[in-house]
Amino acid sequence: MNRRQIERYCAGILAVGMMGAGVAWAQAPAPSGQTAAPTPESTQTTAPPAATYQPQYPGDPARSKSEALALGYMRVVLRAQREYKKRHDKYADSLAALAGTASFTKRMAQTTDRGDYTASFSPHKDKGRDDKDGFVLTMTPNHMDSEHRSFYAEDDGVIHGDDQKAADLDSPKVK
Repeated sequence: MNRRQIERYCAGILAVGMMGAGVAWAQAPAPSGQTAAPTPESTQTTAPPAATYQPQYPGDPARSKSEALALGYMRVVLRAQREYKKRHDKYADSLAALAGTASFTKRMAQTTDRGDYTASFSPHKDKGRDDKDGFVLTMTPNHMDSEHRSFYAEDDGVIHGDDQKAADLDSPKVK
């Protein structure tokens, strides 16, 4: 090893040592006479994670994590149907036919079991008009309560939700 290589090697060891010391210093508790500066995490009241649902984004209509997942699945299906309609001038007849469109994957189409919810998809034709096709997508919870509403959407893209009965077109809009 020449002198230049040794200097680089020592500089590397010194840099790693300083980073380690900085990390250890940042994680060390404050001495007994001093108080640490308040962080956003320490100033908030903490609740058990299952007790309250924290919205994932401003205006999040979900009341629980499983509702957020169900609504996310519905939005992915609705987006994929819009994209499928643009490409093929008709809606997909099944979830399997929709797989691979937009961000709707084959894995998402394989099963209708979505954790606390069960998805249901059915194509339909508008009565009286043979050229008007559409679909109905529902998400039914395994057990319905205030944190597990049922959801319903048609080809218009509007999601309806109800916590008393199976959601339908007359249920209140969610988004």
